[in-house]
Amino acid sequence: MISAKLYKQLRQICEEHIRTQIHQFREDSLDSVLFLKKIDKCWHNHCRQMSMIRSIFLYLDRTYVLQNSMLPSIWDMGLELFRTHIINDQTVQNRTIEGILLLIDRERNGEAIDRSLLRSLLSMLSDLQIYQDSFEQRFLEETNQLYAAEGQRLMQEREVSEYFHHVNRRLEEEEDRLITYLDLSTQKPLIATVEKQLLGEHLTAILQKGLSHLLDENRTQDLSLLYQLFSRVCNGVQVLLQYWTEYIKAFGSAIVINPEKDKTMVQELLDFKDKVDYITEISFMKNERFVNATKEAFETFINKRPNKPAELIAKYVDSKLRAGNREATDEELEKMLDKIMIIFRFIYGKDVFEAFYKKDLVKRLLVGKSASTDAEKSMLSKLKHECGPVFTSKLEGMFKDIELSKDIMVQFKQYVQNQNSPVSIELTVNILTTGHWPTYVPMEVHLPAEMVRLQETFKTFYLGKHSGRKLQWQSTLGHCVLKAEFKEGKKELQVSLFQTLVLLMFNDGKEFSVEDIKQATGIEDGELRRSLQSLACGKARVLMKNPKGKDVEDGDKFTCNDDFRHKLFRIKINQIQMKETVEEQASTTEKVFQDRQYHIDAAIVRIMKIRKALDHNQLISEAYNQLRFPVKPADLKKRIESLIDRDYMERDKENPNQYNYVA
Repeated sequence: MISAKLYKQLRQICEEHIRTQIHQFREDSLDSVLFLKKIDKCWHNHCRQMSMIRSIFLYLDRTYVLQNSMLPSIWDMGLELFRTHIINDQTVQNRTIEGILLLIDRERNGEAIDRSLLRSLLSMLSDLQIYQDSFEQRFLEETNQLYAAEGQRLMQEREVSEYFHHVNRRLEEEEDRLITYLDLSTQKPLIATVEKQLLGEHLTAILQKGLSHLLDENRTQDLSLLYQLFSRVCNGVQVLLQYWTEYIKAFGSAIVINPEKDKTMVQELLDFKDKVDYITEISFMKNERFVNATKEAFETFINKRPNKPAELIAKYVDSKLRAGNREATDEELEKMLDKIMIIFRFIYGKDVFEAFYKKDLVKRLLVGKSASTDAEKSMLSKLKHECGPVFTSKLEGMFKDIELSKDIMVQFKQYVQNQNSPVSIELTVNILTTGHWPTYVPMEVHLPAEMVRLQETFKTFYLGKHSGRKLQWQSTLGHCVLKAEFKEGKKELQVSLFQTLVLLMFNDGKEFSVEDIKQATGIEDGELRRSLQSLACGKARVLMKNPKGKDVEDGDKFTCNDDFRHKLFRIKINQIQMKETVEEQASTTEKVFQDRQYHIDAAIVRIMKIRKALDHNQLISEAYNQLRFPVKPADLKKRIESLIDRDYMERDKENPNQYNYVA
């Protein structure tokens, strides 16, 4: 058959021609680049020649060859012959592959190479279908060795920031090679090799060496790159998350546990929370796992020191809501309260916060030191939303009392005017409902006759409108505005009731001892000394003490400071009522402790009443679920013993580890 004979003769002629080409590659004197250029030239000549031959024998290729599936097309025949007689020659193939690898190695070391030559040669290997077997395997092995050694060396020599910038550059370079001259089939194994040797093998070392430093300096750009690189490696994000959590716990614990940081603890916690939130958002792309880990870490370290963070958060809120300390606008204050609530959510001892917050709120409301009613109500609303209406019911009752008191005072002033008896003192009274407010120990003091008469007038007015009620005056909470005249001129002094009684004595005498003042006023010794100290030893010294000193001692004598000067007309000297004494703090803490005992008792009785009989471990477990504050197993055991002693429950006679409810 003519077509078969023609195809066979064409193949023989092509094969003879290709065989003659091999001799030019036998020269050992050729360097690698010249050798590669020669191979490349030979390949391009072959392609051009085969393209022309195919065009001449196009009819043969499209009829006879196409009808015989066992025969390769004229183009594929040419590829097969070139592969067999040129590239499959062991010497030619070795020199070609080694030359290509040498050029890539030079480029990785920063040298400029002929990339078009590489692209052409690797395309040739791919067209000849020997790319993977002859080149890719050796290329990946050498890449693995290169980056394994480089990773070990640079981890020792460079800072973490420099190191992963280098890693990122290496990855970009390899991506560029893939685009420029490597086959796309190499992409996955090549990038995986680089990531494994430069990152995967050093995850822990990188974080141990530099994560804390980057976080301390708030280097968000470097942290972003670190996160992106770790995201490329198996288990990378998990390891980063672990170290991130440990960093937060360590840093936060250093703030919370150290008593020397108590004054700045809350502000430092707020700043720290802002910092980690910003890093999570900017550097860690709001990864939900990092957000949740941050919350868990804060909850862990903030409760390492029971009760104190809750107390200090309450005092911090007080400092921001108190008049005179307002440095922020209403909008800024609202943002601050929102941040405080985030920290508040982490603490277990919310009852401790409630106790101290309530105590401070009382002072702000009664001494008129609240900076903003709107801010107060906003905070109350946030607490109600967070903890429920039971948590804020008493606090809401306090606000309600203050509002009602304002209405009552409007009516009282009208009542006084209708009496047609002139009064030289202006009286404002707050009616506090027992149960909403803290319990105060009544203190009987000797008031001037005019004050007593005005109190009786109010009592007659109030009880006339509200039958069946009882009024008890709380002198410890009273405050006054006194008009005073000094050599410099007239001033108004804003002082506590105790300070008022002390100052009024100097209308009738020039000098009094501590004992004289105590006998005349009836003020309790500790309160009297605090009042005298604020008047004679503070910034605004309207009294003079003899002998001089910071503390008030027995036998000290006091005189009016006629030379008193101050730039303001109305001077506040009643800060003493806003300051917390050691006794007050201890009393508040003790009250919280007592309340917790009642809550524990109530929870245990409630559980036993429903279950009737429970073993010890089940009772402890259910009690934990009901209580909203931290409690130790030993404390629960004590309360169980107390309830057994009081016949609320009993031990089972046959099984001492089981309790039975006593109806």
